[in-house]
Amino acid sequence: MRPHFAELGWAPTHIGEISLRRRLEPTTRTEVYEVKLGDEYLMSSLFTVAEEELSRLGLAALPDRPCDVVVGGLGLGYTALAALADDRVRSLTVVEALAPVIDWHRRELLPDAHGLTTDPRATMLHGDFFALLRDGAGFDPADPGRRFDAVLVDIDHSPVNVLDPTHADLYTPAGLRRLGDRLRPGGVFGLWSDDAPDEPFLTVLRECFATADAHVVSFANPLTGGRSANTVYVATTAG
Repeated sequence: MRPHFAELGWAPTHIGEISLRRRLEPTTRTEVYEVKLGDEYLMSSLFTVAEEELSRLGLAALPDRPCDVVVGGLGLGYTALAALADDRVRSLTVVEALAPVIDWHRRELLPDAHGLTTDPRATMLHGDFFALLRDGAGFDPADPGRRFDAVLVDIDHSPVNVLDPTHADLYTPAGLRRLGDRLRPGGVFGLWSDDAPDEPFLTVLRECFATADAHVVSFANPLTGGRSANTVYVATTAG
């Protein structure tokens, strides 16, 4: 019988101490996997609906053709796995700044890690998503100028609540245009947010992309007995 609580991984990083833990959630009697940054919760396997919807909503906005996708932020892997469930995805590059998170997946410390690490379409790229975009290195070391059909990002809490101050420039007109330059015609930028739709950010998105919408994703919250919601922004370049 497994213990009700176990710390599976811990490491210092440039943004603080990060840990992976598994525990039995008493309200659902299920095993829950959580990632914490210091004392702050970053993600939980209890709440994955919006992370998966980031892929589904983003890829649904693409034309029906084979596509190459970038996921910014590996986390527990749910956004990446949802992308791989789409048969149109011929390549997936997952950019993750924290080496321990990649290591947890490669060591299969997470229940669904095997499906991600063994899929021949998937590549894990250790790097700072924001710096790679800002500095022009791109998301393919062999082809810095390569463009993609979709870039789906789940790293910060929201466009106005970032994990690191260096991330903030992505959410400006200059940063969003840099990201748009990495997309093919008709390409998609998708963004997860823990906050309600932010109208000023939507205004900036619509200045930089051909279309932009905010989708409120509601899901059951077993801890409160009610419902919670996240936001998924989907923006497209001109086709």
